[in-house]
Amino acid sequence: MSGESRKRTFMVTGSSSGIGRAVAERLLDGGHRVVGLARNHEKFSPNSSEYIKETVDLTVPEQLASTVERILKRFPELDGVVSNAGVGTMGTLEQFSYSQIERAISVNLLSHLYIARAVIPFFRRGGAGDLVFMGSEASKRGAQKGSLYCAAKFGLRGLAQSLREECGRSGVRVMAVYPGMVRTPFFDELAFKPGPADENAIRPGDVASVVEMMFNLPVGTVVDEVDLSPLKKVIASNNSR
Repeated sequence: MSGESRKRTFMVTGSSSGIGRAVAERLLDGGHRVVGLARNHEKFSPNSSEYIKETVDLTVPEQLASTVERILKRFPELDGVVSNAGVGTMGTLEQFSYSQIERAISVNLLSHLYIARAVIPFFRRGGAGDLVFMGSEASKRGAQKGSLYCAAKFGLRGLAQSLREECGRSGVRVMAVYPGMVRTPFFDELAFKPGPADENAIRPGDVASVVEMMFNLPVGTVVDEVDLSPLKKVIASNNSR
């Protein structure tokens, strides 16, 4: 990947909403092709032949592996992947059932491992490729009622750092973004949300701009990690819950 002006092909997981949708929109606006992976595409279905919808449950390894294999065969020119899917799971650990714990870890950590396992060998063989993980500020410090979410996000940061060390000599760039609160539907099912002022939350489009910047850097430059946070961290109660 480089800053050359050419049409490129990207794969974005969790592309139907929030940050994933914003990233997909930004890349499409840049004239690129986007293969979007999501369980449900009803929320985002742009009228563009350059947006290819793939319906998949990212937590099912066999389903994900076969889907990615099909994508790589159809688009052997794939340049980059944004591993973005995630779900909010906040509460004391004992509040969650064992099945809820399994589901949360599957979405917030294992799905990223599965994506990396599927695309890294492909990029290695081609001698180039970009993999961007969408983490969270929860990847860097624990928080009250965040044990389950932080555990997954800490693991994701370790994955990104390890793959960065493993893949650099192969020409593969592994990068990560760690946003604070972003004003997206992520908070719809949680008991809290960002405060109402603009400076209380990051805009999804701003995260997408960072991802675009990472992709556009010269091939010899890697942004290992980017931290993003709102200017003023204010949390409000989510009265809809």
